[in-house]
Amino acid sequence: MRASRRGAVVSAVVFGALVVVAVAVGSTVEGKPTALEVSVGFIVASFSLPGLALLGAGLTSAARGTTGSAMSAGLAIGVGVPVAAVTSAIIGVFVAGSILGGFEAGTDLAGVILRLGVTAAERIWPLIVLGAAGWVILVRRLTRPLPGATVEPDTPVR
Repeated sequence: MRASRRGAVVSAVVFGALVVVAVAVGSTVEGKPTALEVSVGFIVASFSLPGLALLGAGLTSAARGTTGSAMSAGLAIGVGVPVAAVTSAIIGVFVAGSILGGFEAGTDLAGVILRLGVTAAERIWPLIVLGAAGWVILVRRLTRPLPGATVEPDTPVR
Protein backbone atom coordinates (compact mmCIF):
# COMPACT_ATOMS: atom_id res chain seq x y z
CA MET A 1 0.00 0.00 0.00
CA ARG A 2 2.81 2.38 0.89
CA ALA A 3 4.57 1.59 -2.38
CA SER A 4 1.45 2.45 -4.39
CA ARG A 5 1.14 5.79 -2.62
CA ARG A 6 4.76 6.57 -3.36
CA GLY A 7 4.33 5.56 -6.99
CA ALA A 8 1.29 7.83 -7.21
CA VAL A 9 3.14 10.80 -5.74
CA VAL A 10 6.17 10.27 -7.97
CA SER A 11 3.91 10.02 -11.02
CA ALA A 12 2.01 13.18 -10.11
CA VAL A 13 5.24 15.11 -9.52
CA VAL A 14 7.18 13.89 -12.56
CA PHE A 15 4.36 13.96 -15.06
CA GLY A 16 2.58 16.92 -13.48
CA ALA A 17 5.71 18.93 -14.24
CA LEU A 18 5.55 17.68 -17.83
CA VAL A 19 1.92 18.80 -18.06
CA VAL A 20 3.02 22.28 -16.98
CA VAL A 21 5.69 22.18 -19.72
CA ALA A 22 3.04 21.06 -22.23
CA VAL A 23 0.77 23.92 -21.17
CA ALA A 24 3.64 26.38 -21.54
CA VAL A 25 4.59 25.01 -24.96
CA GLY A 26 0.98 25.01 -26.12
CA SER A 27 0.30 28.55 -24.94
CA THR A 28 3.37 30.06 -26.61
CA VAL A 29 2.54 28.75 -30.08
CA GLU A 30 0.09 31.54 -30.88
CA GLY A 31 2.16 34.41 -29.48
CA LYS A 32 2.57 35.79 -26.00
CA PRO A 33 -0.14 34.41 -23.67
CA THR A 34 -2.14 36.70 -21.42
CA ALA A 35 -2.21 36.32 -17.64
CA LEU A 36 -5.71 34.86 -17.84
CA GLU A 37 -4.61 32.21 -20.36
CA VAL A 38 -1.68 31.23 -18.14
CA SER A 39 -3.92 30.99 -15.07
CA VAL A 40 -6.52 28.89 -16.87
CA GLY A 41 -3.76 26.69 -18.29
CA PHE A 42 -2.39 25.94 -14.84
CA ILE A 43 -5.86 25.22 -13.48
CA VAL A 44 -6.44 22.76 -16.32
CA ALA A 45 -3.01 21.26 -15.63
CA SER A 46 -4.01 20.71 -12.00
CA PHE A 47 -7.10 18.81 -13.22
CA SER A 48 -4.75 16.23 -14.77
CA LEU A 49 -3.04 15.29 -11.48
CA PRO A 50 -5.62 12.74 -10.25
CA GLY A 51 -5.38 10.73 -13.47
CA LEU A 52 -1.60 10.78 -13.36
CA ALA A 53 -1.54 9.68 -9.73
CA LEU A 54 -3.97 6.82 -10.36
CA LEU A 55 -1.91 5.60 -13.29
CA GLY A 56 1.27 5.72 -11.21
CA ALA A 57 -0.35 3.88 -8.31
CA GLY A 58 -1.67 1.18 -10.60
CA LEU A 59 1.66 0.53 -12.30
CA THR A 60 3.88 0.68 -9.22
CA SER A 61 3.68 -3.03 -8.45
CA ALA A 62 4.78 -3.88 -12.00
CA ALA A 63 7.66 -1.41 -11.81
CA ARG A 64 8.87 -3.06 -8.60
CA GLY A 65 8.96 -6.54 -10.15
CA THR A 66 11.48 -8.10 -12.47
CA THR A 67 13.46 -6.06 -14.97
CA GLY A 68 11.15 -7.11 -17.79
CA SER A 69 8.13 -6.19 -15.72
CA ALA A 70 9.65 -2.81 -14.93
CA MET A 71 10.34 -2.18 -18.61
CA SER A 72 6.74 -3.02 -19.49
CA ALA A 73 5.53 -0.71 -16.70
CA GLY A 74 7.70 2.07 -18.13
CA LEU A 75 6.25 1.50 -21.57
CA ALA A 76 2.72 1.42 -20.16
CA ILE A 77 3.16 4.63 -18.22
CA GLY A 78 4.77 6.33 -21.22
CA VAL A 79 1.79 5.47 -23.38
CA GLY A 80 -0.76 6.01 -20.63
CA VAL A 81 0.39 9.39 -19.32
CA PRO A 82 -0.97 11.50 -22.19
CA VAL A 83 -4.25 9.57 -22.09
CA ALA A 84 -4.61 9.85 -18.31
CA ALA A 85 -3.66 13.53 -18.21
CA VAL A 86 -5.95 14.57 -21.06
CA THR A 87 -8.86 12.43 -19.85
CA SER A 88 -8.64 13.77 -16.33
CA ALA A 89 -8.38 17.35 -17.59
CA ILE A 90 -11.36 16.83 -19.92
CA ILE A 91 -13.49 15.57 -17.05
CA GLY A 92 -12.54 18.51 -14.83
CA VAL A 93 -13.08 21.09 -17.56
CA PHE A 94 -16.39 19.53 -18.59
CA VAL A 95 -17.72 19.61 -15.03
CA ALA A 96 -16.50 23.16 -14.39
CA GLY A 97 -17.76 24.41 -17.76
CA SER A 98 -21.12 22.72 -17.30
CA ILE A 99 -21.57 24.32 -13.90
CA LEU A 100 -20.62 27.77 -15.14
CA GLY A 101 -22.22 27.81 -18.58
CA GLY A 102 -24.36 24.73 -19.11
CA PHE A 103 -23.68 21.41 -20.78
CA GLU A 104 -23.10 22.92 -24.20
CA ALA A 105 -20.31 25.12 -22.85
CA GLY A 106 -18.84 22.16 -20.98
CA THR A 107 -18.84 20.05 -24.12
CA ASP A 108 -17.23 22.81 -26.19
CA LEU A 109 -14.49 23.31 -23.58
CA ALA A 110 -13.86 19.57 -23.35
CA GLY A 111 -13.36 19.43 -27.13
CA VAL A 112 -10.84 22.27 -26.98
CA ILE A 113 -8.93 20.53 -24.18
CA LEU A 114 -8.87 17.28 -26.15
CA ARG A 115 -7.39 18.98 -29.22
CA LEU A 116 -4.87 21.03 -27.25
CA GLY A 117 -3.88 18.10 -25.03
CA VAL A 118 -3.18 15.74 -27.89
CA THR A 119 -1.22 18.42 -29.76
CA ALA A 120 0.84 19.25 -26.66
CA ALA A 121 1.59 15.56 -26.03
CA GLU A 122 2.88 15.23 -29.59
CA ARG A 123 5.20 18.17 -29.02
CA ILE A 124 6.77 16.93 -25.78
CA TRP A 125 6.92 13.16 -26.46
CA PRO A 126 10.71 12.95 -25.90
CA LEU A 127 10.20 14.38 -22.41
CA ILE A 128 7.45 11.84 -21.76
CA VAL A 129 9.87 9.03 -22.66
CA LEU A 130 12.50 10.43 -20.28
CA GLY A 131 9.86 10.92 -17.60
CA ALA A 132 8.71 7.30 -17.92
CA ALA A 133 12.28 6.02 -17.52
CA GLY A 134 12.82 8.35 -14.58
CA TRP A 135 9.55 7.25 -12.98
CA VAL A 136 10.57 3.58 -13.14
CA ILE A 137 13.98 4.33 -11.63
CA LEU A 138 12.51 6.46 -8.84
CA VAL A 139 9.79 3.95 -8.01
CA ARG A 140 12.29 1.10 -7.85
CA ARG A 141 14.58 3.10 -5.57
CA LEU A 142 11.93 4.66 -3.32
CA THR A 143 9.87 1.53 -2.75
CA ARG A 144 12.59 -0.97 -1.86
CA PRO A 145 12.04 -2.97 1.29
CA LEU A 146 14.19 -1.91 4.22
CA PRO A 147 17.45 -3.87 4.62
CA GLY A 148 16.93 -6.82 6.90
CA ALA A 149 13.16 -6.57 6.71
CA THR A 150 11.36 -9.80 6.02
CA VAL A 151 8.16 -9.84 4.09
CA GLU A 152 5.75 -12.56 5.09
CA PRO A 153 3.22 -13.77 2.55
CA ASP A 154 -0.42 -13.05 3.25
CA THR A 155 -2.25 -15.94 4.78
CA PRO A 156 -5.68 -16.64 3.35
CA VAL A 157 -8.60 -16.05 5.65
CA ARG A 158 -10.75 -19.13 6.06
